[in-house]
Amino acid sequence: MTRPAEWIAAKRDGRELAASDIADIVRAVVDGSISDGQLGALLMAGLLQGSTREETVAWTMAMRDSGRILTRAVGPSLDKHSTGGVGDKISLVLAPLVAACGGRVPMISGRGLGHTGGTIDKLESIPGLRTDLEIDEFEAAIDSVGFAMASAGPWLAPADRRIYALRDVTATVECVPWITASILSKKLAEGLDGLVLDVKCGRGAFMKDRTSARMLAQSLVEVARSLGCATEALVTDMDVPLGNAIGNALEVREAIECLHGRGPDDVRRLTLELAASMLVSGGLDEDHSAALARAATALDDGSAAERFRRFVEVQGGDPRVVEEPTRVLPSTDVVQDVIAGTAGTVVDIDPMALARAALSRGAGRARALEPIDPAAGIVIERHVGASVLRGDLLARVYGTLRPGEQSGELADAWVIDTRSGSASESVANTPGRHIVLEHIS
Repeated sequence: MTRPAEWIAAKRDGRELAASDIADIVRAVVDGSISDGQLGALLMAGLLQGSTREETVAWTMAMRDSGRILTRAVGPSLDKHSTGGVGDKISLVLAPLVAACGGRVPMISGRGLGHTGGTIDKLESIPGLRTDLEIDEFEAAIDSVGFAMASAGPWLAPADRRIYALRDVTATVECVPWITASILSKKLAEGLDGLVLDVKCGRGAFMKDRTSARMLAQSLVEVARSLGCATEALVTDMDVPLGNAIGNALEVREAIECLHGRGPDDVRRLTLELAASMLVSGGLDEDHSAALARAATALDDGSAAERFRRFVEVQGGDPRVVEEPTRVLPSTDVVQDVIAGTAGTVVDIDPMALARAALSRGAGRARALEPIDPAAGIVIERHVGASVLRGDLLARVYGTLRPGEQSGELADAWVIDTRSGSASESVANTPGRHIVLEHIS
């Protein structure tokens, strides 16, 4: 076997690693024969010198194959991955919706770190619900309900777990080939027939501009397709918060509203767009329009909500949450109102200011394994496009500040144009907001 120093030198000098070398490296990552220092040096060399498409495919495949791969069952296996954003609760609505339309959705999700909330943290705010499923339990839940949502177990792409942890401490996170291989190694281990990627773009996203978001989306699509998975990416807006709720139990409650055919318009529209793309990629509908219509019907007739109820029950949670979310989900009496200091029209909301405020109250974690408060978060009462009077309620903030945190003046997150608007009017979301910025296929 080639020594780790030779792999490092090859990348340092800009040489392309062969697929066999990459397979050897990944085996060394799993069995521990490459040290953290050596692996960190290799990651930095890869960041500085870049990787070819062939190298990225080889990394993805080797990392995927470092663990077990779910067996494909009858019916198309479909999933979605989001790069994360402020108020992104789409997975909670999307998975049961696609299952209600005939798809099989084996959704492995993560916990939140920093300003982006994790799907697993949101789900675990439902009393009793288990997300730490063994692989056999996970497959059985999918067979029973049509979908399951669980945290990544030790069987899933174990090489990525070690590589991801080192990327975080070696300043090599922002590397498109490493991001691509990390995301796809885990998603393709689900044995997928079709994958839709929601690449967020804007102030509240990891990718701040269209150019970088497009670059990541194209890399993900090309690599996934080269490995035999029908894949499409949507570049979507994350310049303002998605929906009205930010925080775990609060976002579950909003997702349940959407499952009942209600909820914020932007959450519903993005969910339907992603669902339609998934249904087409799995061959369940011939075109996007037919898939949109089918998905909208499943939201409005209660089919998706019933799937979610069955999912909660199968994974040990309290199924009453679907009909009585306010009663079942965790709540807090610690509430702070955010009040408008002037009259006018809301023309902007800073998503990161709201994310930081929610994080400071325990809705997320700044460090891995930090405890969270499932009831903490923010509910926006006046979104972009709303007219407000001085003294109107802009938002409610739930939860107690963590020790050492500063509350700040959260009202500054709302930009109010005082030149227009003289009546108090609640507008749930920006009228006509263009959520999907670009399709990449």
